[in-house]
Order: sequence, then C-alpha cells, then structure tokens
Amino acid sequence: MEHGVNDIDALVREEKRLTAVESHSEAWAEGLSAGIEPEIIAEAALETAFGEMLRANGETLALALLDRMREKVIAGAFEPGRLRH
Repeated sequence: MEHGVNDIDALVREEKRLTAVESHSEAWAEGLSAGIEPEIIAEAALETAFGEMLRANGETLALALLDRMREKVIAGAFEPGRLRH
C-alpha cells in the first residue's frame, strides 16, 4: 500500500510530536527532581513556547495556538487518562 504525500507528512509530524513530548517529559522530570513545583515548570514552559511562537511566527499564530489549547482544556483533553503520548 502506497502512502500519499499527506499521509507521509502526517506520519513525519506525529514522529516529531512524539519526540517533542519525550524531550519535554524528560525536562519536566528533571525540574521535579530539582525541587521545582509543577506550576512553575508549566509557566516557564508556556512562556518559552509562546515567546518562541511570537518570535518565529508572529502574534496571530501564537494567539491561534493559545485558542486551540484553551479549547482542548475546555474539552477535557488534558484530563488524566485522556492524554496521548
């Protein structure tokens, strides 16, 4: 079975997402091991992410990402047992 360009792009994007999740999970664990509270780690991660989004893509895309994340929170996507890693 041949994969179309869109299928390949989706597979590459998912592999990148999984690699990013792994990297962030390691950094999160290191922060906890250093005695940093989860709220502080989360705030620092969000500040870094949005700062990079603004720098690289501008305010419109950063705000769009923020809106998508807000909708996921409202939909319960981050509740225990629903996270996809």
